[in-house]
Amino acid sequence: MTADQIATIRSTWNLMGATTDAVAPLFYDRLFQRDPLLRALFTSTDMPAQGEKLAQTLAVVVRGLDHLDQLMPAVQALGRRHATYGVQDAHYDLVGAALLDTFADILGDAFTADARSAWATAYGALATVMQQAAASANAHATTHAAISAP
Repeated sequence: MTADQIATIRSTWNLMGATTDAVAPLFYDRLFQRDPLLRALFTSTDMPAQGEKLAQTLAVVVRGLDHLDQLMPAVQALGRRHATYGVQDAHYDLVGAALLDTFADILGDAFTADARSAWATAYGALATVMQQAAASANAHATTHAAISAP
């Protein structure tokens, strides 16, 4: 990521300010509109707590963009956890689109093409790491199950 992209992400995040509490409900509404079947992944989830986790995760990412290497272990762990919840590769595109649309709704004209591009770049990089970690965990689990089979 470029310094300009990082600055753009941080400035748009700061513009959301007090409205970051609105991010999660709007995001999940957008996500479930895109694919209502995804609701099944959240049937036993405390959605207000999940929303707080989403906002906290976004804040950590925004703060850590200068040091992505330090974020990677946590991002990989997140990817492995999401695999256990049933998250599939196709879901990452839906999540990214819902997230960008959420920011556009909240920020209006302040969510410029450059801002959308910067956030898409950041999300794409993190989603790729998560997907790779999930695939690796799934491959390990499959290999372990095959070795353990009678």
